[in-house]
Amino acid sequence: MTIKVLLVEDSKISLVILRRIINEFPQLEVVGEASNGLEALALIPQVKPDVICTDLHMPQMDGLELTTEVMSHHPLPILVLSVSVQQEDTHHIFDVLEAGAVEICPKPLAGLTTENQEFRRELVNKISIISGVKVFKRKRRYSLPRQAVNLNNLTTAPTKSYPKPKIIAIGTSTGGPPALQEIFSQLPANFSVPILCVQHICNGFLQGLIDWLSQTCKLPIQIAKSGNRPQPGIIYFPPEQHQLKLDNQGNFVCSDSIPLDGHCPSVTVTFESVAKVYGKKTTAILLTGMGRDGAQGMLTVTQAGGLTIAQDEATSIIFGMPKEAIELGGAREVLPLNAIAPMLLELLQKQSILQ
Repeated sequence: MTIKVLLVEDSKISLVILRRIINEFPQLEVVGEASNGLEALALIPQVKPDVICTDLHMPQMDGLELTTEVMSHHPLPILVLSVSVQQEDTHHIFDVLEAGAVEICPKPLAGLTTENQEFRRELVNKISIISGVKVFKRKRRYSLPRQAVNLNNLTTAPTKSYPKPKIIAIGTSTGGPPALQEIFSQLPANFSVPILCVQHICNGFLQGLIDWLSQTCKLPIQIAKSGNRPQPGIIYFPPEQHQLKLDNQGNFVCSDSIPLDGHCPSVTVTFESVAKVYGKKTTAILLTGMGRDGAQGMLTVTQAGGLTIAQDEATSIIFGMPKEAIELGGAREVLPLNAIAPMLLELLQKQSILQ
């Protein structure tokens, strides 16, 4: 079955190159081209695309406005193509992901060419993957930051008795930034356990992700440094293209070692390392994402006696990673995204971790 693609790009040269790349693959077909979001909105009912590939910065209606309109009225999988990987620009990318775009694909800084094999593979692979993603209508973006959960208003206790966690580890991939924002924005400033977070993300986007998440998160977010010990109330990400582990003393070890199953950082590497140090005091959470990274790590945490939570299918952009963990027997709880932070806070409150 052919995947129909609508290209939205204000550069005529880029349109020609993208069309040539996509049409070289028999499973893909460019069915429409637009130079801005307004033209794209008019074309959608005519060409009925399976996937929209849009630039971010365009006149009249940019990629963010287009994504907001599409996801508000006739939701479709959206792939954002952009050269915006500089620190001052990346927040635009995360805004468009929050608005409902499924994935991003950075354009080469040296410019688009049909000979760039790495870009060709990434573009075609991402279009093929997101074409099967189920997307839902999104409300327009929040006008005010979301509020942290009020601990005094929590009434639903966890359904089971779990060990008191001393550390939380989170892993995610496609669809992860908005999911992380949903969880982090609900955590109070006096949250008193460290959080280690592994997000599969394109090189050059990590600091932008941290800056974007910090807008709605009351906790400090940092890049982990080797030799430091995880501190309560701080969220840590591994450095780009580094695995995040803990040594026997519980200090960070950030290494540029060989990827595990193609991933560096790898969720499984971090989960297994944390489980080795903290055992049953570990809580591991696996969110939306493609593939199986994190599934074996979740099983390791479960076998160590820790609490493991997988995001459910209904709220996952891509159910790949949580599904693999569930089928492997690594998930003790399967929860919708909006229930994860309240469950953590209720558990921590009952265990008197939040002072």
